[in-house]
Order: sequence, then structure tokens, then C-alpha cells
Amino acid sequence: MALAARRTGRLEALAEEIVRAGVPACVFPADLTQEAERERLVQEVVGLWGRIDILVNNAGLGWYGYGCEMPWPRAHEMMEVNAAAAVHLSLLVLPQMMRSGYGHIVNLGSIAGDIPSQGVALYCATKSFLESWTTALYRELKGTGVRVSLVKPGPVATEFFERSSCAGLRMPAERFAVPPERVAERVWNLLHRPRRVVYVPGWYRIVPWIELSFGWIVDRLGPLLLQRAAQADQAFRSGGGG
Repeated sequence: MALAARRTGRLEALAEEIVRAGVPACVFPADLTQEAERERLVQEVVGLWGRIDILVNNAGLGWYGYGCEMPWPRAHEMMEVNAAAAVHLSLLVLPQMMRSGYGHIVNLGSIAGDIPSQGVALYCATKSFLESWTTALYRELKGTGVRVSLVKPGPVATEFFERSSCAGLRMPAERFAVPPERVAERVWNLLHRPRRVVYVPGWYRIVPWIELSFGWIVDRLGPLLLQRAAQADQAFRSGGGG
């Protein structure tokens, strides 16, 4: 396994755990917002092991707050990690996979791509883009031996929420988060039984129909959640809590 992210310490700890389980694992620190870093990553992995059989595009950034207040550097960084990196890495590994007639690309999307919501406008857009990209590739590669899949979890209990908070605002969905191990298990099953898309938890597959049928309710009531969070944060800061 090749592990890539920005924080070397976290990668090394995970690599040690994987090696103890009997699987070779190496660390490749990389900043996936940078095009040159993505190219270097693939070159180094291929240089070490000769090829890449499975690519899991799991890196993602979030931001919770009013879209009009989002700094452009953060918006650009999110688009690079959530969308551009997944596309670029896929294009870098696909030619080799096509030549060998084997490979699997797994993109980690989000249920947010199905239900654009207040406070996470750009995040939802990047996940919607990723779903369209994955679906089109899946159809293009049918019969080639190369698989492309999309995993669409709901909220996952990681530090994502803490790192995505803006001005003290917390995402309401955090309270419904599932353990990350549950998502990992679905990815593992997907590698053995390839499918175009899986939801975590499975009942989330009804969400696109909810948006289609009851989106007007979200239009009216959804913004109140962000407004309430903003007012609560302002009251907290006014009271000296900030």
C-alpha cells in the first residue's frame, strides 16, 4: 500500500500498523493541491512497485459557513483536492491500467453531492462533480477490465468537522456521523464485488429522491439551520466565550 497525505507522522503510524498486519506499506508525503506533487507521487509509487493496481481518492476538504464569506484561497484549495486531484491522479494511472486490462479506481464522494445544502455550497458542488466524473468513466470503461466506483457516505466521525468549521460554526450533520471503519469496510467489499456506486449507510440511496421530491422544503427550512448556527456563535462570542 502506498499512503499519501501531507502529515508524515500520521502516515508513518498508519504504515507501521499495516506492516504489522503483514502488508507492505510505504509513505509518500505529498500536497495534493499541487499538480507537480501529484505527478511526483505517481512516479515514485510506480518506480518502487512497477504499477498501481488500485487508486483510492479519499483526500477531501470542507468548509462550513456562508458561501459569500468563503476566502478564495480556501475555495481554490478545496477544488484542487476534492475535484482536480481525483481527476489528475486517475488520468495518470488509467493508461497503465488500460494496458494491463486490470485496475480499480475508487472515489470517495458524499451524500452531499445529491442534496446541495446551505453552508457547504462548494463542498456539495465538488462532490457532485466527482459523481458525474465517476459515472461517465464507469460507462466509458465498461468491458475493459478497469473498474471505477463511487462511495457516497453521509457524515463520518473524523476530524473533518473540526477542520471544516468556519468562525466557530459547527456542521449540524456531525451528530449523525458513522464510524470511519464502516466506510473502510464498504470500500474493502467494493474491491471484491465491484459496483458503480455504494451508499454508507445503505438507506441513503433514497436521498436523491428526497431532493427531487422535497427540495422545496430544503429551500425554505434549510437556510434556518445555518442562520441559527451563526446567531448562536455570535451570541457565544458576545458573551465572552470567544
